[in-house]
Amino acid sequence: TTMTPAGTSTARHRMRLALLTHEPLDPPTGGGSAEALYLVREFVRRGHDVHVFCPTVPEGERLERDLGVRLHPFTLWRMGRYASLRSVKYLLYPLFLERLVAQAARRTRFDVLFSQHAISAVAAGRLKRRIEATVVMNQLDYLTGFMETWPAWLMPRPLLAVLMRYELSLPRRFGADRVLTVSDALADRVAATGFPRERIQSIYYGYDSALFPFNAAAVAARGDDPPVVVMHGSFDHHHLGPIALDALAHVRAERPDTVFRFVGQPTDTLRSFLEAARKRGVAGGVECPGFVPYREMARHLAGASVGIVPYEASAGVHCAFVAKVVESLALGLPVVCTPLEGIQRYFPDEPLIRYARFEGRDFGEHILAWLRTPLSERRKMSQPASLRVARELDWNVICRRAADAVEDASRSQSSGQPVNAKTCP
Repeated sequence: TTMTPAGTSTARHRMRLALLTHEPLDPPTGGGSAEALYLVREFVRRGHDVHVFCPTVPEGERLERDLGVRLHPFTLWRMGRYASLRSVKYLLYPLFLERLVAQAARRTRFDVLFSQHAISAVAAGRLKRRIEATVVMNQLDYLTGFMETWPAWLMPRPLLAVLMRYELSLPRRFGADRVLTVSDALADRVAATGFPRERIQSIYYGYDSALFPFNAAAVAARGDDPPVVVMHGSFDHHHLGPIALDALAHVRAERPDTVFRFVGQPTDTLRSFLEAARKRGVAGGVECPGFVPYREMARHLAGASVGIVPYEASAGVHCAFVAKVVESLALGLPVVCTPLEGIQRYFPDEPLIRYARFEGRDFGEHILAWLRTPLSERRKMSQPASLRVARELDWNVICRRAADAVEDASRSQSSGQPVNAKTCP
């Protein structure tokens, strides 16, 4: 049972839920991949029967036992954000995922199909009427919108326009019962396709406060000798472009002792960025520790001076709710970010974030402005920011919000009543 705000109990509608994703359930590999594991735990905690359809994971049987779920692994080819021919595999995956779920549905009736990201939303949508299940699409990003920063030879613009329209149309095209979005900016774009606003809910994106704890002693010990500017992530085209390169050059021209630390998989984009920095003579003082598991990321960030999010402009980044920002704030780390709509709307007045223009020199100047700000002032801002994200964006909060919405959609669908969603302010 659950308790209503008035204090009366209501029977919880037990669901058999199929969670569909194109990313391995565990371990997280970056981007939106961390969320699925916490969502699964929340659904199981509430007593729901959870089946996860995802690429093969290490020690799958142990994970099933530990989580109390049933895994249905996709085994035809290797999936992952660093796999070869990633884009082609992403385009083909929904067709094979649909078959995998349909086969399982012949033996097990699913009440809810819950899709993570647009890739699995295609499969969930195509299966909706076929197996008569409630469909909830959890849109963690505007995936094709990121491709606006790709070279035209890699993603021709006419094809990209078609893909972007198709992705936003998925909820309306397939008649989703509920859509969860990572930001208000993405919610607006889904609604603009004609999908009912009352069936959209922004749940944002979270972090694990146990893995990114605020440490007052560590903040007090933080210094600028030398200054360390840190960025972490999966390093795709939109992460590292002219803005990041020009900012690096501008900062090192004034503060040549500054260390730039890029924590993440050494992708082709990162290697190209480092080569461009070398040709400009500004590669000195750059550190690349490589891929770091989610559980260990905080220690690579905690001692830095400034965290950066130098994203190039695109529809994708404007709809994102960037984990880098949330995790840096959790640690009390000052942030410089380009003016991403999704982040600015949620954090319009956060003192620990400074928004630079989509221009490298201006971005670099904002980094230098933080380094000129006395450490004592930075420390005063750190704990209030950390407390806010812990209160509003811890995974427990995000996943309760998502699970409530899924339960409501399932109850409404089974009773024939309209859904009662709203977009969060």
